[in-house]
Amino acid sequence: MASLAFSPINPLVADVGSPPIPEAQAWTKRYDGARGPLINLSQAVPGNAPHQGLLERLAATAGSAAGAQYGPINGDEGLREAYAAELSQVYEGKIAAADTAVTAGCNLAFFATMMLLARHGDAVLLPTPWYFNHQMSLDMLGIEPRPLPCRAEAGFVPRVEDAEGLIDEKVKAIVLVTPNNPTGAVYPAHVIEAFANLCRRRGIYLVIDETYRDFLPKGVNRAHGLFTGESWRENVIQLYSFSKSYAIPGHRMGAVVADAKLIEQVAKILDCIQICAPRTAQNALSWAIDALRDWREVNRHEINTRAQVFRRALEPLPEWRIESVGAYFAYLRHPFDGKSAQAVAEKLAVERGVLCLPGSYFGPGQDQHLRVAFANVGADVLAGLTDRFRNLSL
Repeated sequence: MASLAFSPINPLVADVGSPPIPEAQAWTKRYDGARGPLINLSQAVPGNAPHQGLLERLAATAGSAAGAQYGPINGDEGLREAYAAELSQVYEGKIAAADTAVTAGCNLAFFATMMLLARHGDAVLLPTPWYFNHQMSLDMLGIEPRPLPCRAEAGFVPRVEDAEGLIDEKVKAIVLVTPNNPTGAVYPAHVIEAFANLCRRRGIYLVIDETYRDFLPKGVNRAHGLFTGESWRENVIQLYSFSKSYAIPGHRMGAVVADAKLIEQVAKILDCIQICAPRTAQNALSWAIDALRDWREVNRHEINTRAQVFRRALEPLPEWRIESVGAYFAYLRHPFDGKSAQAVAEKLAVERGVLCLPGSYFGPGQDQHLRVAFANVGADVLAGLTDRFRNLSL
């Protein structure tokens, strides 16, 4: 009997590359430990444990019958109210719980938002270098990830005039990520506000991913003034992750902020792809948002200190040029002209026990760069990077 011929899987999924971080992590299996313990700078993982009070509340909810039940599609009311109050305070605006939805991480928030705004054949502008999961998500949805170039000489901050020339009838949204992954660049408020005005003028949406907003440089307490009025409700959607700020990435907690009428539409998507966000962390976070402000500020100071330590570690090696740094990341220009970023990153991992990600993972034209995620190791470890990078040869 002849075997059945099965149809191929969706080519939009099959044509997307495998997740890049596991690929890079495989290189470390060939490191012999000669330079000391592996220094893993490949993934944006909080380098500190969650606050003890948060851990206790997580444990209590996980051990309760109520915590095992379904919750509201858009998130538990207590968390939505606490988060809306936090946003209203930080941005000096009026944001209600109905303007928020809780998601299973910020990646899911992005995916749901793209499903809301665009369909197969449409396009979305992504700043390049881009966060690879954003590009992968758009590819799988059949939405064109149209590169919006961000240049080293401009601090990897996108320009409105560049975006204006890329907008046509296919473009439904512009995505901004600040502080940026992978470059660490912090976009000035006036640039963000100019992009919002451009999107309003052209009848498209601005989607601003502020996963790392709690790690802005000292003295910068809000990224922009978009929420101080009401015009944002027309075309601005904000994304956020609780994972980094509260050191709970494994609990997968993110959020979408948009006008309540848009949130009602987002709920249709969330009902299909998550039913509800994970329950365990929601109750704990509704307490933590207000109770852990000082703790979060200490973490912000620590992460900014690590950025300074990383800069100092590379100062004796001017051939390795830090072209941007902020929040969790540094974007490093390697000194090997004509060599691929992947070859450089692999060499660092195998011979020196330092795992960074090649710039080629983050879009076209990035082969001269490495992304360094310095937040997940202590300052003492970062200080030892000088010898690991020194005299590397290809």
